[in-house]
Amino acid sequence: MKILKQVLTSALLALSTQLTHAATLGDDGLHIQPFFADTFLELGEDLAEATADGKDLMIIWEQYGCPYCREMHEVNFERDDIPAYIEEHFMVIQLNMWGAREVTDFDGEAMEERDLARKWFVNFTPTTMFFVQDDSDTPPQDMREAMVFMLPGYFKPFHHMSSLEYVATDGYKDQPNFQRWLQAKADHMREQGLDVTIWE
Repeated sequence: MKILKQVLTSALLALSTQLTHAATLGDDGLHIQPFFADTFLELGEDLAEATADGKDLMIIWEQYGCPYCREMHEVNFERDDIPAYIEEHFMVIQLNMWGAREVTDFDGEAMEERDLARKWFVNFTPTTMFFVQDDSDTPPQDMREAMVFMLPGYFKPFHHMSSLEYVATDGYKDQPNFQRWLQAKADHMREQGLDVTIWE
């Protein structure tokens, strides 16, 4: 009886932990985060606003029922470091790969989210795109001009956090190969006696 009570207690604690870390869902079935920006989805203006605030623009593509999107929200975004870093360095817009909201592309063309996904060749979720505006006063005229990096799919926390640093610190300017930049970061951490938990 005592063993059964311990098992039930452990099960309830595990269930409580899962419920605590379950991300909130919106009416469209997509996960919601407090750092998601609510804008008119005019991407050129969103990038200009982010730049004026000293930030870069991050666009996260998701879809209903996406298991890796859930993993990103319930693992990566439940940590303290990743959301804090995002809020400090990025304006974040979530787009639905099958959504019907109107979005105005950097080139001025307005269309539904699902049409923009096709135009940008977004084929799976999550897909995270990073956009910056250079030092010139001329805003980018298309997404290829504005985008500096993309995460195609779900990445574990170490890689996810590293990708944020890669963009926010302009690491892509000195080393356009993210894997080489990441390896250099890992080597430096090991030299400092720090653990590198790549697969966690």
